[in-house]
Amino acid sequence: MSATTESKVVANFGDCCIDRDVKKGKLVLADGTVFEGFSFGEETSRSGEVVFNTGMVGYPESLTDPSYRGQILVFTFPMMGNYGVPGDELDEYGLPKWFESDAIHVAGVIVADYSYEYSHWAAKKSLSEWLKENHIPALYGIDTRMLTKKIRETGVMLGKIEFPGQHVEIEDPNLRNLVAEVSTKTPRVFNKGMTPRIVAVDCGIKNNIIRCLCARKAQVTVVPFDYDLKGHRDEYDGIFLSNGPGNPEMAQATIEQLKWAITTDIPIFGICLGNQLLALAAGARTYKMKFGNRAANVPCVDLLTGNCFITSQNHGFAVDEKTLPADWQPLFFNANDYSNEGIIHRTKKIFSSQFHPEACAGPLDTRFLFDRFVNNIRGCETPLNTPLNTNFFRLQKFRKVLILGSGGLSIGQAGEFDYSGSQAIKAMKEEGLEVVLMNPNIATVQTSKNLANKVYFLPVTPDFVKRVLDKEQPDCLLVSMGGQTALNVGISLYEAGE
Repeated sequence: MSATTESKVVANFGDCCIDRDVKKGKLVLADGTVFEGFSFGEETSRSGEVVFNTGMVGYPESLTDPSYRGQILVFTFPMMGNYGVPGDELDEYGLPKWFESDAIHVAGVIVADYSYEYSHWAAKKSLSEWLKENHIPALYGIDTRMLTKKIRETGVMLGKIEFPGQHVEIEDPNLRNLVAEVSTKTPRVFNKGMTPRIVAVDCGIKNNIIRCLCARKAQVTVVPFDYDLKGHRDEYDGIFLSNGPGNPEMAQATIEQLKWAITTDIPIFGICLGNQLLALAAGARTYKMKFGNRAANVPCVDLLTGNCFITSQNHGFAVDEKTLPADWQPLFFNANDYSNEGIIHRTKKIFSSQFHPEACAGPLDTRFLFDRFVNNIRGCETPLNTPLNTNFFRLQKFRKVLILGSGGLSIGQAGEFDYSGSQAIKAMKEEGLEVVLMNPNIATVQTSKNLANKVYFLPVTPDFVKRVLDKEQPDCLLVSMGGQTALNVGISLYEAGE
């Protein structure tokens, strides 16, 4: 889709509101492309950076995540609003139980279809009501698949949600100090009197990060982004650097404080923007990604162990690990695009992750990083002293993959496995891999002609899979597309040392 300076309507995703008195609006991209839709938020025009999130659930958490400040958020999941919005209950620490901050931070919301009816045990209001209360514009009836493909091809771009008679200019939120906008103005103390004492630098901190630190019996003092760390050195035992919005280079006040902190022996842990700020303070560089990583299922490899974890992510900038000084090295990398996902100091107790181990919304796989940080403060962990082979995983050249299907399913049973398996085959072949499939069900789509390069109609059991592995010698085995049958086989083979 070529850029143009003339407005052109490219999508009107059906008339979804024939029986409702709903006002129309439009999403206008900076290149002039226009997507028409229907309002389900406040009918106010707003400018922002248009980004997409591929999570299936978690819109209350995402919309209140300060990292989305100034962004128009496109949800790729086909329907939003079906489970409503929870209430304002507080947890034992006095934090909102269901939200990541006290406000909605997105500039606007774009979805394919909005559910006016909602059902969930915790729901107190509809998504539409909540957005209107917080003066957030939102549109549905937009072809988010087409929009997401455009963003992936051209990169994130500026845009605006606009309603008739409410013209607004398109502005770049990354030119503002978004961190200063979302950071607390005064210190807040949680778990007062407990040890260790952690000072959490608030660049847009999520409530669940505070909750995870408090759950480890630490006193947590949340401070402004420009807090004088050196001047208050006697008041804390460890430093936490939070997530946050925008270009990390705009948070110079935080970077200057960190330049002092990394010269000391204070344990430090950073998440997301905290990872980027730590790298900048160390003398490395960051860069703006083409379309960023915003999802709840991103695989990241731990270079300490070689383990791969599924992570929650929300960032549009990344660390250029090639610019890290000699006393720093990568800690995690993204298994999809090989971008940096964390750094660690070679001799000091300082490390960070680009992903979100607090996982709200998202998987809980990496919450052990909070334990590592607290243990560092308590003196239970030792710093890293030996270099890591950071290129080992990147240098592997995969040529053949064996995909396990879901086994013998009856007609109409577990169709999602058939769909996910066929999509996996297409994705692997697009990457240039030879695909071998094991699936005893000849009636499935994934066994269709011209999908896999080779199909074995055999039972998905450890014995038969082992025979195919010995014959085909694939570089890897993919078990996540075949449900519990394939997963059990993978575990059995792993435990047998295969």
